[in-house]
Amino acid sequence: QSLSDDKQIYGFDQPKVTGSGEEKSFLISFLSSAINMIGETNQLSNAAQAEEIRYSTGESDNWHDLMVAQQKANISLQYTVAVKNTALEAYRTLMNMQM
Repeated sequence: QSLSDDKQIYGFDQPKVTGSGEEKSFLISFLSSAINMIGETNQLSNAAQAEEIRYSTGESDNWHDLMVAQQKANISLQYTVAVKNTALEAYRTLMNMQM
């Protein structure tokens, strides 16, 4: 998947990146990783929700699969939020630097 597919998948255009080639490459790589992480978190959340529905409707009686799906979704969300918080803190630090 490339950043050009993001409009279709996540509902936004590819960001406009300015700067040197190395800076562009790093930023595009970082944004691509972040988008992939969000997509994976969303997939795990949807899988957990589907497993909850299967269990509650009686299609599945496997409690273990339900708990594993919920834990995967929870851990993925916690990790995504932690990365977001770290990125925001780094951005704030850069913005507060005096030139």
